[in-house]
Formats: sequence, C-alpha cells, structure tokens
Amino acid sequence: MACLITLKQEIKTLESIFPKNHERFQIVSASVDELTCRFIGKNGKKFEIHANITETYPSAPPVWFAESEETSVTSAVHALSNTSGRDNHVLNQVGILLRELCLLHGIPEPPDLALLTMPTEEMDTQHLATLERLRQNQRQDYLKGSVSGSVQATDRLMKELRDIYRSDSFKKGMYNIDLVNDSLYEWNIRLMSVDPDSPLHNDLVLLKEKEGKDSILLNMTFKETYPFEPPFVRVVHPIISGGYVLVGGAICMELLTKQGWSSAYTVEAVIMQISATLVKGKARIQVNIVLQEHNNPSNPLSRFTKRMKSPFYK
Repeated sequence: MACLITLKQEIKTLESIFPKNHERFQIVSASVDELTCRFIGKNGKKFEIHANITETYPSAPPVWFAESEETSVTSAVHALSNTSGRDNHVLNQVGILLRELCLLHGIPEPPDLALLTMPTEEMDTQHLATLERLRQNQRQDYLKGSVSGSVQATDRLMKELRDIYRSDSFKKGMYNIDLVNDSLYEWNIRLMSVDPDSPLHNDLVLLKEKEGKDSILLNMTFKETYPFEPPFVRVVHPIISGGYVLVGGAICMELLTKQGWSSAYTVEAVIMQISATLVKGKARIQVNIVLQEHNNPSNPLSRFTKRMKSPFYK
C-alpha cells in the first residue's frame, strides 16, 4: 500500500513537471500500471517511449520499450534495465532516461529536470563538509582558469559521491570512500564486507590477525569522458589471486570495458559488482606473500606496503 501511494505521488509529480505541452519531454498518459512518454529531439522529431510497471516494482524497475529503433533512443531505454534501489522508482527512472536521451542527442537538459528529486535521508555532517569543500575547490579552480576534467564528468561524479553518502550500503559500513588529494577523478575504496560464507571472507579474518587489516583497498580513476567510458579499477592491497584480478591488481570484468559499460551504471553499482565478482571468481588473499613483502625491507613492494599505512588505510 505504501509503495502504491508513493507511486501515485511520483506520477502526479511527473505530470506536473512534464505536461503534454512541454517542449522537450511530455507525460502523455500515466497510471499505476503503465506510463507513456514523448521525447522531442532535434528539429522537433518525436519519440514515443513506454513503461510497464510490474508487480515486482519497486524491487525491480519498470519494463521500458520504445517505438523507435534508433540507437540514440534504444541505448537510453536499455540503460534503465541496469538500475537498483532508489533508481528503480519511476521519478528517478524518468530522470535517468531524459538525461541519457539529451546526452545521446547532443541537446541541453531541460531546467525542469532538476525538479525530479525524491526525499532523501539526512547526510553525515562530515560528508556534507566534504561536498561543500569540493564545490569551493571547483569554484576556485574556475576562477583561476585551472579547471581539470570536464563539466560533464565533474557534475556526474559529484552526484555519484552525494548518492553514495546517502546510500544504505555506505552507511552500514560495507565500503568506505576516500578521495585522493580531494580529487573527484581518483577514489580509494575500501571493501569492508564480502560474502561471509566465502573463502575470501575467511582470508580477510586471517589477514586481520596477521597484519591488522581486514579490508580490500581498491583504486578507481575516472577520465574526463566519464560517464561514457568506464573507470579504471585495480586492487591496491592485499595481493589477490583469482577473482578475475590480474597481475598488478587490474580487475578483468566486462562491466569495466567500453563494450560492456553503460553510462547509466553508478559507482556504487560497480563497487558492489566488484565485491560479488571477487567472491564468484573464488578470489583468495595471498596472506603469506603479503607478510613476506611487509617484513622484507629490501623488497620494493615492502616499501609500497609501508606507504599504504596512511590514516585512511588502517
């Protein structure tokens, strides 16, 4: 019942923001079972897009399909099948769809898009301060003419970080985030939790006993072309065999290739997928190797391990 009430409220919001006479995006018809939208592209070309809201909603997103077979439309619609959590809600689904359509058609997003927001839980004061500091840094860089990255990537990464700070998985301590040198384009991610029934979990317990560390440190870097290209992710510590982790720590996943990537994927979804892939691929921590490198001062990897003894990685 609560889900139905929320759905009706979201539909009402959509109809008020995107009426049938909107110049870019229109809600043609809407009910608790079905939604029909109309996107107006360049030169006034119109595209009809439909959504069926199933009984599994919002655990699963609506099922979307378009009447047009143009790639610029079908790609945007396909992106909606990869969402989870709050992004399954109709309000957020339409937001994702419209952003993708505008990007793929090379036209600006309508200002009304900013009104598509769902109520969110409060954020920790520390994380609010981090977001504000990043905004201030961006403003200063702009004034100095030393802006790095792209506006598109920066805006998306700010949204990703804000959403992560609000997410249940982050608040429950399943993983932690640290921006390297306060850069939105390089993140250190500490996986704190994996499947407790997996050998990898047992290895983490052993690693904590031997070395005092019970997490997997990932480094994730983004290009200025993000979100159209995937981030590069590698395992920094500990040394892992299996789990599709290559020598040097790079992770081999179709999700992280240009062919397997979608601009609709969120950073949190990538983090959770990596965690699941490590377990599925029977990843194991080479605890003895870690200890040998850690205790051998002549080994260059030992010096690297010591550098990882930062306030972030304890």
